Amino acid sequence: MTYCVAMRLDAGLVFLSDSRTNAGVDHINTFRKMTVWERPGERMLVLMTSGNLSISQSVVNVLNEHLAATDKPNLYNAPNLFEAARLVGDALREVHQRDAAALKEFGVDFAAAFILGGHIHGEEPRLFQIYAAGNFIEATHDTPYFQIGESKYGKPIIDRVVKKATSLEEASKCALISMDSTIRSNLSVGLPLDLLVYERGDFKVTHQIKIGADDPYFNQIRTQWGERLRQVFAELPDPAWD
Repeated sequence: MTYCVAMRLDAGLVFLSDSRTNAGVDHINTFRKMTVWERPGERMLVLMTSGNLSISQSVVNVLNEHLAATDKPNLYNAPNLFEAARLVGDALREVHQRDAAALKEFGVDFAAAFILGGHIHGEEPRLFQIYAAGNFIEATHDTPYFQIGESKYGKPIIDRVVKKATSLEEASKCALISMDSTIRSNLSVGLPLDLLVYERGDFKVTHQIKIGADDPYFNQIRTQWGERLRQVFAELPDPAWD
């Protein structure tokens, strides 16, 4: 399992993913779930993945192979993000056609989910969630974020805080608290984290950092968040049973 969250804001885009994969409590590995393609000044695309690691890696490899075929549609010549999302869906179907029957024979579900976001010159920054069947939906004004993987623990804080007008700094902080809530409640999600922030109009990665267990800022906010939650809880009135 994994947890990834992405937000489309007036100021730009925020992406955060963990890097834990596991096949049981005694078999835990680290793999990055975030892939970036950029042509500075022209486009910047980010893909985050969850689900079966072999499927998601195969999809990324197919997309990279298509980049070498300049006479075919690919992520570097897609005219807009909608077409880029369609290319991811097509790559997912290609992998499904090749591997799904064999996986089913061994009792393995074809499970994968993707978030694609970015900015291509000539349109606004956009964000898509792509399902295992290759179909997808786009983030809207009312729903400016997507989650994939183990999403339930980190959703409440995002619902309360993130709006379209939220700053990139506040959204990044919220994403990290959302991730911390998930890490505390689910062993299948863990450090290190990949955080990428894109400022609208840059057409290149604005900030990208890897957050490990010794990161001072992440440790500071996760500690303060827990302390303040306990403080606010203690200040709430007790129920009046009579």
